[in-house]
Amino acid sequence: MNLYIPENIRKIIGSRPYSLDAIGMSDSQVICFDDMVLKIEKQGEESDNEHRIMFWLADKLSVPKILCSYKEDGINYLLMSRIMGEMSCSPKLLENPKELVRLLAKGLKMLWSVDISDCPHSNSIENKLKLAEFRVQSNLCGMEDAEPKTYGKKGFESPAKLLEWLKENKPDEELVFSHGDYCLPNIFIKDNNVNGFIDLGRSGVADKYQDIALCYRSLQHNYNGSYGGKIYEDFNPELLFNELGILPDWDKIKYYILMDELF
Repeated sequence: MNLYIPENIRKIIGSRPYSLDAIGMSDSQVICFDDMVLKIEKQGEESDNEHRIMFWLADKLSVPKILCSYKEDGINYLLMSRIMGEMSCSPKLLENPKELVRLLAKGLKMLWSVDISDCPHSNSIENKLKLAEFRVQSNLCGMEDAEPKTYGKKGFESPAKLLEWLKENKPDEELVFSHGDYCLPNIFIKDNNVNGFIDLGRSGVADKYQDIALCYRSLQHNYNGSYGGKIYEDFNPELLFNELGILPDWDKIKYYILMDELF
C-alpha cells in the first residue's frame, strides 16, 4: 500500500488484503479489509464530528466500533470495525421493495429512539445554515451534481440564492437523533434486519424530516435508474410514508432536499 498510514494504525492492520471503496460520494479515501475499514480524510466539521459521534453512539446504536482514531498533519484517520451485511441498495433488496422500505422505516425508528439529551452535536437548521453559508462563501457548493430543476430557468440562480431562500423559509423542527445522510448505501442489512449504519459525519440532533427527505430521494434515485442504470417499474417511494405511519410533509421534504444541495 503506497498510501501514507500512521505507524500506530499500520500495527493493527498488518499485511491484511484490502480493497478500495468506490461507492461513497465524499472526498475521503476508504480502505476495506475483511473485518475493518480505514477512512482517511481532511480534518473538517463532518470528519471531526464522525469521530466524536461514533464514540458517543458506541452503546446506543449499531455503528462501527472505533479501533483507532488519529489525527496527523490536518488528516483524520479512522480505523473501525466493518459492519457486516449488504448495503440496502443491493440488487437483491431493490428487487423486493416492500421489504426494503419496511427495513428502511425500521432503521429510521431505531435512530429516533436514541436519547438526545447529551448528544455532542447539533444539526439544527440554524447550525446547518451557518455551515452552508461558510460553504457558499468558500465556493464549495457545485451546481453540476444538483437535482434537476434546483438551478437554472425553473430553479435558483445560484447556491447563494438557494441559501437566501432557505433562510427565509425555515420550517418548525421536531428534534430527534438524525443520521444526516440517510441514503441507501449507508444502511446495512443482514438476515432480514437492519444491522448497522455507516458514514456518520452529519449525524446529530436534527428534525426527523432531515432523514425522511433524503431517504425518499435515495429511493427515487435507486429505482429510477439514476444509480446503477436499472429502472424498476411501478415502484412508489411513498411506500416509505405508509411504513412510517405518517402523512408526508412535502414542504419539509422539499426544504431538506434543497438544503442538502449545499453539502
